[in-house]
Amino acid sequence: MKIYCIKTGKVKVKQNQIRKKNGWLPGMTYVLTGKVWSDWLPIYAWVIDHPEGIFIVDTGETHRTNVRGYLPKWHPYYGTSVKFDVKPEDEIGPKLRRMGIDPGKDVQKVIMTHLHTDHAGGMHHFPNAEILIDKTEYKNALGLKGILAGYLPHRWPAWLEPEFIKMSDTYFGPFESQQQITKDGRVRIIPTPGHVPTHVSVIVEMDGIHYFLAGDTSYRQDLMLQGIPDGVGTSLSVDTLRKICKLAGEIPLVYLPSHDPESKKRLEENRIVPLYEKVLTD
Repeated sequence: MKIYCIKTGKVKVKQNQIRKKNGWLPGMTYVLTGKVWSDWLPIYAWVIDHPEGIFIVDTGETHRTNVRGYLPKWHPYYGTSVKFDVKPEDEIGPKLRRMGIDPGKDVQKVIMTHLHTDHAGGMHHFPNAEILIDKTEYKNALGLKGILAGYLPHRWPAWLEPEFIKMSDTYFGPFESQQQITKDGRVRIIPTPGHVPTHVSVIVEMDGIHYFLAGDTSYRQDLMLQGIPDGVGTSLSVDTLRKICKLAGEIPLVYLPSHDPESKKRLEENRIVPLYEKVLTD
């Protein structure tokens, strides 16, 4: 069993998107009016090579974001507050092929943490995989309402017929529900609302370590540890971050957000969230 980190290009956002700014205005107002940009951040997707098959978590971005007319520049966010740097060879399909994986034949399931374009832009590479999406997330992202909310449903593949995630009322640590993806229970989906109300994450257990494929629960590990939500999320973010910290204190956990420049190194080095190490030494 193995987890691979796939970088599907880079994204640059406003600093006010990375961490919530204190104030009474809606978070997106601070993002749109912010002047300070982040550095270029990675756009990570994940490959789980499991004995039951190959599973993908998020599909990264497409190079078409650099093609004129692909992004709705009339939209305030896309017009002012995000920049992409994605080449055709950066997309997840070509990268999987270079690994010897045929995305059209070899991938059993694709699990979407949510449907923002930097996570869903590569879905077209997986026409024969079962694509798992939260039902409410899917409905929220459809049509003009979805576009106004920042999704790009008109760019999804026409053949998309997702399988909806079905959580059971079974706790995993502090998380009140889950869906086991593999028969051995080593790959599971848990609810992590915040960045969007229906955000999910994937936990993979391997050799006694749990790898938390976090999507956009936070932009960096240090922000998670400080309980600082991102600047565009919902009020649910703080509770989710608390639960992640609690879980990290109970089991050895490697935390892997999609835009944290340190995520790949933490995966390669099995770098545990220090909360667990503190418990061991107390």
